Amino acid sequence: MVASMIRAGLKTACTTSRSADSTRTRAEGGPNGRHSQLLQTGLAELHAFYADLKAGENDKRVLTMVFSEFGRRVGQNASGGTDHGTAAPMFLVGPMVRRGLIGEHPSMTDLDDGDLKYKIDFRSVYAGILRTGWAPDSRAILGGSTANSQSWPRSRRVSLGLSVP
Repeated sequence: MVASMIRAGLKTACTTSRSADSTRTRAEGGPNGRHSQLLQTGLAELHAFYADLKAGENDKRVLTMVFSEFGRRVGQNASGGTDHGTAAPMFLVGPMVRRGLIGEHPSMTDLDDGDLKYKIDFRSVYAGILRTGWAPDSRAILGGSTANSQSWPRSRRVSLGLSVP
């Protein structure tokens, strides 16, 4: 649907997609378990989305951010899953993205009360994307905050390596 909206020329700045919560029994079933199935479904949907965009010559205009609205704790909960935590990966997808890893893997042993210590605040990623050509002043969108704000603990300005056509 979103690719159709873009193809029709509608201004689409942000859309969200929700997946089923897999808080319980995350590891159950191993590579064929529920979590694996959700990841495979999401990847297939993203692939189809970009194939549709490319067919309409719109792929170079779209940057996709894949992330969870919350992180996960390191340890399992009583049902074999993981509870909400503080850190999670974020993936940027699109032809303007330079391939590779930005940042470093968090420690699985140096924790903050059972939570991972994130290395990059997600708001600094938003600000970096906005500064790259979508909106030069990210403060207007991020509520007056900047990536170097004192209210963003452990944050830093992030160079994302994006190229805007």
